[in-house]
Amino acid sequence: MPDPAETAHLLAELRQEHRDLDTAINQLASVLGRDELQLTRLKKRKLLLKDHIARLESKLIPDLDA
Repeated sequence: MPDPAETAHLLAELRQEHRDLDTAINQLASVLGRDELQLTRLKKRKLLLKDHIARLESKLIPDLDA
């Protein structure tokens, strides 16, 4: 199992990249004559990051036997 501190650091980096992508997507979406392919790629990357973040967050939650 990876070190929780390393996982937390990776999560922070991924969240920052997710926010940056959100900003880039919003800026590109507001441009007339925008590159739809680029916009689609950015959105796909953002979704992949979201999934990766969710997986890492679930690893940080300890398993509790009920």
